[in-house]
Amino acid sequence: MSSGDRKNGVPSTVASIPLVDPHAPKSDPSIGDLVKDATAQVSTLVRAEVELARAEITRDVKKGLTGSVFFVLALVVLFYSTFFFFFFVAELLDTWLWRWVAFLIVFGIMVVVTAILALFGYLKVRRIRGPQETIATVKEIPEALTPGQSKTRALGSSDGKAAANPTADPSGW
Repeated sequence: MSSGDRKNGVPSTVASIPLVDPHAPKSDPSIGDLVKDATAQVSTLVRAEVELARAEITRDVKKGLTGSVFFVLALVVLFYSTFFFFFFVAELLDTWLWRWVAFLIVFGIMVVVTAILALFGYLKVRRIRGPQETIATVKEIPEALTPGQSKTRALGSSDGKAAANPTADPSGW
């Protein structure tokens, strides 16, 4: 190219002109192109489904938390109102007994109910044994990772003891 072919440093002719539109869909795509497109579409679909599930779960969790807050507030109000109930019972007993005896009876009833509920709680907590199956399977992990353990176990007899010849063919041939 001579310097006469250039204007402002840009050539006046293009070196190559594309004869087809690179963005136009191919008339007969190859199997590789179809697999690539299908993979991209499935990936997009899975991502969209995960995002939808995440949005729905987030919405439901927010609703659940809001409902839980109202339940907790109701329990707090109930807790504070029990004072008035027990005070009412003591005042009711005051009509037949001395005032200090009435309040002592209400206090005794509250202590007995507390002891009974604590006993029930203790009995329930005492039954907790932990994840026994998980502990058992975790203890089996070193055996499973030790080379040759699965062969010896598979060649064992039906009573759980190892066969006399662990290298023998298990089919009996």
